[in-house]
Amino acid sequence: MIFQENNRLVYRYDAEQVWIEAWGQNSLRVRATKVHEMPKSDWSLLEPAATEPVITLDDIGGAMMINGKIRCHLASNGKLTFINQKGDVLLQEYVRNRREVIKEFASALEIEAREFKPVLGHDYQLTARFESNPEEKLYGMGQYQQPLLNIKGCRLELAHRNSQASVPFCVSSLGYGFFWHNPGIGSATFGRNVTEWVAESTQMLDYWITAGDTPAEIVEAYADATGKVPMMPDYGMGFWQCKLRYQTQEELLEVAREYKRRNLPISVIVIDFFHWPKQGEWKFDLEYWPDPDAMIRELQEMGIELMVSIWPTVDKTSENYDEMVEKGYLVQCDRGIRINMDFLGNTVHFDPTNPGAREYVWQKAKQHYYDHGIKVFWLDEAEPEYTVYDYELYRYHLGSDVRVGNIYPMMYAKTFFDGMQAAGQENIINLLRCAWAGSQRYGALVWSGDIHSSFESLRNQFAAGLNMGMAGIPWWTTDIGGFHGGITDDPEFHELLVRWFEYGAFCPVFRLHGYREPQKAPLGTSGGGICNSGAANEVWSFGEEAYEICKFYMELRERMRPYITDLMAAAHEKGSPVIRPLFYEFPADDKAWQVEDQYFFGPDVLVAPVLYAKATNREVYLPVGAQWTDVWTGAVHAGGQTIQVDCPISQIPLFTRDGAQLPLKG
Repeated sequence: MIFQENNRLVYRYDAEQVWIEAWGQNSLRVRATKVHEMPKSDWSLLEPAATEPVITLDDIGGAMMINGKIRCHLASNGKLTFINQKGDVLLQEYVRNRREVIKEFASALEIEAREFKPVLGHDYQLTARFESNPEEKLYGMGQYQQPLLNIKGCRLELAHRNSQASVPFCVSSLGYGFFWHNPGIGSATFGRNVTEWVAESTQMLDYWITAGDTPAEIVEAYADATGKVPMMPDYGMGFWQCKLRYQTQEELLEVAREYKRRNLPISVIVIDFFHWPKQGEWKFDLEYWPDPDAMIRELQEMGIELMVSIWPTVDKTSENYDEMVEKGYLVQCDRGIRINMDFLGNTVHFDPTNPGAREYVWQKAKQHYYDHGIKVFWLDEAEPEYTVYDYELYRYHLGSDVRVGNIYPMMYAKTFFDGMQAAGQENIINLLRCAWAGSQRYGALVWSGDIHSSFESLRNQFAAGLNMGMAGIPWWTTDIGGFHGGITDDPEFHELLVRWFEYGAFCPVFRLHGYREPQKAPLGTSGGGICNSGAANEVWSFGEEAYEICKFYMELRERMRPYITDLMAAAHEKGSPVIRPLFYEFPADDKAWQVEDQYFFGPDVLVAPVLYAKATNREVYLPVGAQWTDVWTGAVHAGGQTIQVDCPISQIPLFTRDGAQLPLKG
């Protein structure tokens, strides 16, 4: 049965009901369930501006909904087909049964497009199937540790891990964007023969689809649907200094003073984990950080913002554990002993899906950090990280981890964003190791986790950063040089560090971090002293040649501040990614869709990073339809050609578009 219910198109057959609704310009939301009433779960989608779709019922039992550039045909057997304003099929459900109305798809296979498989005692395992166009290209979906920019042909886990962030929105070369609006654990398979989305435990299917003429139009529509980043504060656009880990107040201050003595630009310096007495005691260990107020004051006088690490872990022996258990503020374990992580203590994560837990943790952080002048936080372990990733073991205030777990990093970001906003702060930014759809509206700057120090890892981060931007997360960064494995005095690591530093200067946030070798021993046996540290990780730590190159790119970044400010304004106002694949700026250039090792830093700077060891030249494709100026030589090239470019260790290939006047060379 198909009928219109106000501005909603409804299909019912047996126990299933399907809703199709206009949800923003050129966009539709589709929901389906087999429970008695459609669940009301708006996890990330914002209430849209009112639109008036056109709904028509045909004389063969089907219906059509038109909303701007997108239209949905609902067949009499319940099959959905999405079409653009030109009549091109964008996406259609994969059905193989005898009720299929299109004769060539009629089949004895009996495969349904929307398969609700009951899970014993509760919920359903949901599989949603769509026809696959083998020539289609897909981008987005967050960050995965693989080097492929085009994710067509990939199977992706819909789950978070350290260095993996599942943000289930993708942009198709066919002219649509698709958002899987379900925070449960599952998978997405973009096969050549079929596309499948799976949720392991859920009560409903829920997705949002938009049509657009360009990738930019699609990404901006998604930003309207799920929210945009705040305006980045000025200090966020400069250089961030960090390492694992400054062990004492004096060590950190001496590093900051040395940056100033050398007249190096620095905006943020970071105190990493285990500056606290115990996990879950969100405050300084005064044995190693004896006068935080004086430290913060001195840094402010130097014009440096201080960021401190927050972990969601609560040690069972900490001062807050018993109270948080009593109030239900910690993640539950459905079986076994209540432990989520065993890193330097047995710990349980706080539960940010619980409003009371969010307020409790924020008030602790406010009392011990924010009220003393710290205005930016490093919200680490945001997946959250589990010692064992058996998602079915854990349960949140809003439901089981399997059903809702991917929402954790968004709610973690919301914990601090809401508190900081209530305190009157604007232009909020906090660093997180993970994100889900909607995290961006809570000021989430995402970094790519504890990655290896290698060129292979650098290539993975290159793809991850661009796909995060296409998935609606414009604030993104990496640990320059990688996190694990960099040896401070190794010439091979120096080469990697320099190439990564050059690339980092053209990332949304320019941040040096890492766990360098050889490691330094712990300072004590209790409190903040129990954790060791890495070797030196300042720009002068890797030899004179590397230092001079790093200094040049730090100064280049400062000269680029006006341009970067414009990029951050576009991210705030429209949801535009700061770093963009070539096709984002040149969608009509077929070759631009094939290039996976170059990108744009905003609209006017083409960046071709050196992603392989020992490379001193590389090919660069210059998109058709523009003139390109080589920043280092001044040579002007016509678009639509591939050229060979020299790239000595001090130079990352850079080209400006159509004579854009930017102070890149100095």
